[in-house]
Amino acid sequence: MLARPAPGSIPDAPGSYLFMDGDGRVIYVGKAKSLRQRLSNYFQSLESLMPRTQAMVLAAESLEWIQVASDVEALVLEYSLIKRYKPRYNVKLRDDKSYPMLCVTVSDEWPKALVTRGARIKGAKYFGPYPHASAIRETLDVLQRSFQIRTCSDSKFVRQQRLGKPCLLYHIERCKGPCIAAITGADYGATVDKVCSFLKGDTRAIVDELAGSMRTAAESLEFERAARFRDQLEAVNRAIANQQVLLEGGGDLDVVGFEADELEVSVQVLHVRQGRLLGRRGFILDRVEDLELPELLFKVIELNYAESAIDIASEVVVPMEPVDADLLSDWLGSIRTKRVKLTVAKRGNKRALLDMAEQNARDELSRHRMKRASDHNARAQALTALAEYLGLNQAPLRIECYDMSHLQGTNYVGSMVVMEDGLPKRSDYRRFRVSTPKNDDYAAMQEVLNRRLTRLVEESQMPVSERSRRFSYPPNLILVDGGKGQLSVAIAAVEALGLTGQIELASLAKEFEEVYRPGLSEPIRIPRGSQALFMLQQIRDEAHRFAITYHRTLRAKRSLSSALDGVPGLGPKRRQALLDAFGGIKKLRTASVEEIKGAGVLPESIAEMAYAALHAADKNPIDVKAATSPRI
Repeated sequence: MLARPAPGSIPDAPGSYLFMDGDGRVIYVGKAKSLRQRLSNYFQSLESLMPRTQAMVLAAESLEWIQVASDVEALVLEYSLIKRYKPRYNVKLRDDKSYPMLCVTVSDEWPKALVTRGARIKGAKYFGPYPHASAIRETLDVLQRSFQIRTCSDSKFVRQQRLGKPCLLYHIERCKGPCIAAITGADYGATVDKVCSFLKGDTRAIVDELAGSMRTAAESLEFERAARFRDQLEAVNRAIANQQVLLEGGGDLDVVGFEADELEVSVQVLHVRQGRLLGRRGFILDRVEDLELPELLFKVIELNYAESAIDIASEVVVPMEPVDADLLSDWLGSIRTKRVKLTVAKRGNKRALLDMAEQNARDELSRHRMKRASDHNARAQALTALAEYLGLNQAPLRIECYDMSHLQGTNYVGSMVVMEDGLPKRSDYRRFRVSTPKNDDYAAMQEVLNRRLTRLVEESQMPVSERSRRFSYPPNLILVDGGKGQLSVAIAAVEALGLTGQIELASLAKEFEEVYRPGLSEPIRIPRGSQALFMLQQIRDEAHRFAITYHRTLRAKRSLSSALDGVPGLGPKRRQALLDAFGGIKKLRTASVEEIKGAGVLPESIAEMAYAALHAADKNPIDVKAATSPRI
């Protein structure tokens, strides 16, 4: 159990603190205006602590703290530490819906509009989020019809620029043709500003401008031009009509509604701009900490806005005053660079908006409870059954599975995939390039396991602060793809590093789906159709997929390198530039000789030789969707 630090050693200043378990994993991160006062609360008698806090204190083995200059800095540091370590006892955001957003890359020389769900692009403006894919497609169609902003990829834009020819969208008047300089930078910039204003909800000026341009063109007897303005105006008016008016007279608000039970919190945030509902975001929080509702609301707002791609409104409407409301307002203002007001809605239009958000949160939590009960019970039962079938002392909460892949002994690779609490943990996946010189699956598996387990032993001997949060945590069960031979390799690897008895081992033979365990002469036959067998098959198949994907990547690169090695004048830099221009090997292999010339990377004579070499060496393009996890 954690020993209490000397009270005088803890600073009476703002900061963040970290509790860690015996394996060096950070299990809780908190912040405090006074570290000394806050940390003293954890060293009361256990009976006086809330149940979740009590469990955290019992699991903790060490404590560290970081002093900062202000409360806002403590809040920012706490969030960055939670994001880095993902502590098990902190409130966790699980956004199971990847809402699409519209992004305008305003920092580019020729900005474009695109739909995105992933990480935020630096220097871009975001609008939404849109609850349905159909809604965002309609909005993007309006932007193309009305403003003719480009939507093509950067690689396609560069290609058309080099060719000096526009794509089809220019010819059907869905793009202004910046790739061929059909519009000046200043005029295109003005168009981008109009797009952003429209997406923010400022539609009146755009409607008036289009109507005025239509009348002017008609008065000048330019009827075709007037018809184009008329079509654009109709498209804009249709889009405006689809936006629900929530505040007469306009106004920019973010409305935060939530509903909580003992385990989770459902949150719904409405984004109202110029009085119109422009977007909605919903997410689920794991209620791991013992927090009262005002404290919970603080966490809800923190997690929603910490890395929000959407601009924060000048006013955030909430159902109650959160704890440390002034600190929260200052922090939001530092992100927005303007003052943000927190308003507790009690009556009128804002209360009606809050009721709408809270009702959405209640409905979502109700649906999630049904799914949660089904999923959680199934996983718990599968892990318990697996422990019983395999004779394990406890349910295997962390399973690591290993597989190998090669083609006639070339490009030998291995994969490690991880399942925690019955769910894949993709951030911990690893891939290995094996140095085994011959076609020997056992030697390759031995090398991979030795590298993984050596890393585990090394990190267990490091100071807690220097350990990797991924590899210092031992698996409860190592599963290898294969039969008795592969299991023998795993046993030898564990014994060589003195880990016998600390890690359970098993192998899953593919032919009859039989499980081999150390010390048993006969395989274990888990009943077909059981959730325990399905879980083993799932992680085994995932390890196989991950290994095959990496192997194909290496094989494709080697194939390309071999094909182009004999082309005079085509060195590594030009070869990489060629790949970058086409966005990958598959597209390069299917490109015509004219397209390779048009990429502008190679002189024409070398481009012709490269095309000939590619198609003489291999007629079959290879799928090279590369795995993205780093190697050990």
